[in-house]
Amino acid sequence: MARAAPKSDPSSSTADWAAVQEQRVLDAALKIAPREGWTSRLAAMAGAACGFSSGETELLLPNGPCDLAALLSRRHDATALEALAGIDLATLKIRERIARGVEARLDAATSDDAAVRRLIGFLALPAHAPLGARLAWESADALWRWAGDTATDENHYSKRALLAAILTGAISIQMTSGRDAALAFTDRRIANVMAFETWKRTTRLKPSQLMDKVAGALGRMRYGGAPSP
Repeated sequence: MARAAPKSDPSSSTADWAAVQEQRVLDAALKIAPREGWTSRLAAMAGAACGFSSGETELLLPNGPCDLAALLSRRHDATALEALAGIDLATLKIRERIARGVEARLDAATSDDAAVRRLIGFLALPAHAPLGARLAWESADALWRWAGDTATDENHYSKRALLAAILTGAISIQMTSGRDAALAFTDRRIANVMAFETWKRTTRLKPSQLMDKVAGALGRMRYGGAPSP
C-alpha cells in the first residue's frame, strides 16, 4: 500500500515566503537609502518598488525602517560568518580570532557602504539607540560563538558588551576614516580588553565584585573617606 505524501506545514510555507520577501524589500531599500536616508518612508518606498501596497508592506515590516535595520545587520552577520567558516580556529589565539571576526564583519558592512552610512545616523538617534545596542549585541554574540566561547557565567555578558562596543566604534570609524583606521582602532581596543582580562584574572575579581569596587571608589571620591585595602 502506497504511503500518503507528508502534509506540508502552511505556517512554514508562509514563514519562508515572508523571509524571501523581506530580503527582496531590503535589497530595494539598499538602493533607495543612500538618497532617502533611513526614514519612515523608506520601507514604504522599498515595498512599492517590489510591487507591494503600503498595507502589505506594513504587514511584512510592521516596524518599518527598524525592521529593515535588523534585517541588514543580520545579513551582514551571516555574511561575516560565511567568510569565517573556513578558518582553522586551532591555529589562532583568542585575540586573533576576535580580530579576524571584527575584520570580517567590517568587510560585510562595506558591501553596503552608502546605506550603512545613513543607518549609523538613524541608530544614533535616542529613540533608536536601544535597537542599535541590541543589534550590536547580536553581532558580538555571533562572533564570540564562532570564536569558540562557551562561557555561561558573568563573563558571557561582559565579553559581548565589550565586543559590541568595539564593533560599533570600528564600523563608525570605517565609514569616516577608512578600513585601515578601523582595523587599527580594533587592534588597540582588543589589546585593552586582553589587558583587562589579565588584570581580572590576577585580582580574581568577578565582574559583579569589580562593579562594587568601582562604585565604592566613586563614592569615596565624591564624599570622601579612607580608601579600602
